[in-house]
Amino acid sequence: MAKKSLAKTVMIQGTGSGVGKSVLVAALCRIFKQDGFQVAPFKAQNMALNSGVTRDGKEMGRAQIMQAQAAGVEPRVEMNPILLKPHADTVAQVIIRGQVAGDMSAMEYHQYKPPLLQIVAESLASLRREYDVIVIEGAGSPAEINLKEHDIVNMRTAEVADAPVLLVGDIDRGGVFAWLVGTMELLPPEERKRIRGFIINKFRGDLSLLEPGLDMLEERTGVPVLGVVSFFFDIRIPEEDAVPEWALRGGGEPSEDETLDIAMVYLPHISNFTDFDPLTAEPSVRVRYMRLNEELGEPDAVIIPGSKNTIGDLMEMRKQGLAEQIIAEAERGTPIIGICGGYQMLGREIIDEEGVESSRRCTPGLNLLDIVTTFAPRKILSQTRAEVISDSPPFASVRGMAVEGYEIHMGQSRSGPEVQPIFLVGGQPGGEGVAYDGAVSWNGLIWGTYLHGLFDNDHFKLAFINWLRARRGWPPLADTDSLLAKLEAEYDKLADLVRRSLNMGSIYEIVGLNQHRRKRWIASPSKHEA
Repeated sequence: MAKKSLAKTVMIQGTGSGVGKSVLVAALCRIFKQDGFQVAPFKAQNMALNSGVTRDGKEMGRAQIMQAQAAGVEPRVEMNPILLKPHADTVAQVIIRGQVAGDMSAMEYHQYKPPLLQIVAESLASLRREYDVIVIEGAGSPAEINLKEHDIVNMRTAEVADAPVLLVGDIDRGGVFAWLVGTMELLPPEERKRIRGFIINKFRGDLSLLEPGLDMLEERTGVPVLGVVSFFFDIRIPEEDAVPEWALRGGGEPSEDETLDIAMVYLPHISNFTDFDPLTAEPSVRVRYMRLNEELGEPDAVIIPGSKNTIGDLMEMRKQGLAEQIIAEAERGTPIIGICGGYQMLGREIIDEEGVESSRRCTPGLNLLDIVTTFAPRKILSQTRAEVISDSPPFASVRGMAVEGYEIHMGQSRSGPEVQPIFLVGGQPGGEGVAYDGAVSWNGLIWGTYLHGLFDNDHFKLAFINWLRARRGWPPLADTDSLLAKLEAEYDKLADLVRRSLNMGSIYEIVGLNQHRRKRWIASPSKHEA
């Protein structure tokens, strides 16, 4: 049997953060998959508070998990060997190959970097032995001259992978030509040669009006423009590390009279907000992310999400007055839900004797749930399958249902007599190795859990929505398409948009892929749009 050749590579770099690199990597992963190639994403180092857990219990960035879904492959930590989770302005938790290496300041991390390049190279080599194409994502800009000496994620990774680079600029922010030309000017000649094409992202308007600028850009740099991708609102895929602007503005206008209003607390160190994407995707639900200095209004429910700095965010909620509002809402009978860090905040107190997260050894919680949380240095990471065992009103209709999720937390919560557990993990009640998760008040209005991804379980999500609807006297909703089916459709919509927008023939030539294997090709209607 002939030895499989190493995968081809292509790298998406940007003129800065937030220009759409993650989404374009996902789009290319789906396009290559549609065209019959085995493809995987890769990002050497990701700085993000959104993370997930692999099947073997390791932690990696949610963006690479999303890109793996678009590629149709199982997420694995080789796709994101280094993850940084900041929990203060100058301190981040460093995760290497899915395991916590420790907390480091920026300076400590820079000093720690030299051996990490070998880990990056080994992870990339492992993927290249198994796939046909690796689509690599950079971080920030390759022209951040104050950081270049210690770079392991942009041009250094491109060099290790011997990858051609496509440089992306966000025209919606303004100044895209200056960004692209300025980036080229700041790169040394050998790195400039790696830039094989430009992509203009998030364009609104008439493309013909942009053509003169694109021609001048090509003349000035000698680099071709491979396409212009339109700004889109109607494709919903998980965000990388920032709640989308439309959600911060209130989630859009209600689409019908019977629309639930869910207030989501936008914590300063919010993490894993993608837990709630299934709710935001429901037309009968309005999820509005509210900042700590805003008024709650009269929501149907309040959700406190996960946090990378639970104690700090809880104290900030008190300082800004939101904690008092939430307690008042609970007294009025509004359901209050906490996930992971939010669950810990709902309890009587948080104990941190070992200084895992804070110098405060004991911090009072919101005192809405009879639980006490104790932090410990060991991070709990697991994909979890559990059974709903609570018969409180939110869960009565799904008692006995199996749900799946994942856990990422530095602490354990101990329940008191005024709550009952929600989930049974690992067998029959009373058996060996059995654990319980979550806590719900006896009236069912206050509850929390460590399970991220809970609302990805379609039947559980529907039961939650219908419980809130019943409280309003509204009829229940019928079952809808599964979240997985919806996501698959969104990835295909994204791929179709990007395929039409880019000159994929040129990209195949740049990557060095055999075009005869491709399943389809859409001809280019204009010079800069395919």
